Amino acid sequence: MPQEQSNIRERQRIDIQEPRRYKVIIHNDDFTTMEFVVMILEQVFFLDAAMAEALMLQVHHSNKAVVGIYTYDIALSKARKATKMARDKGYPLRLTVEPEEN
Repeated sequence: MPQEQSNIRERQRIDIQEPRRYKVIIHNDDFTTMEFVVMILEQVFFLDAAMAEALMLQVHHSNKAVVGIYTYDIALSKARKATKMARDKGYPLRLTVEPEEN
């Protein structure tokens, strides 16, 4: 007797979750110029000039601000790139990466 093939497939339940997101935070210091911070915000975080200047002033007045929320790899890459640019110019600019609260 020939075997019959079934068209029924078993379904597996797969829980796919969005990757966790991380905040990139820029911190204020007394040495990094405001113009350099604006340049970093425009070139690394792709903010327009008005938004970059507003965020720079927020950092200046409140000592830190979130500049973007990304997946872990992108957040870390942007923070490292901005930090390297600052060190190359002799600035102690500090950026940190923290998990976003859900």
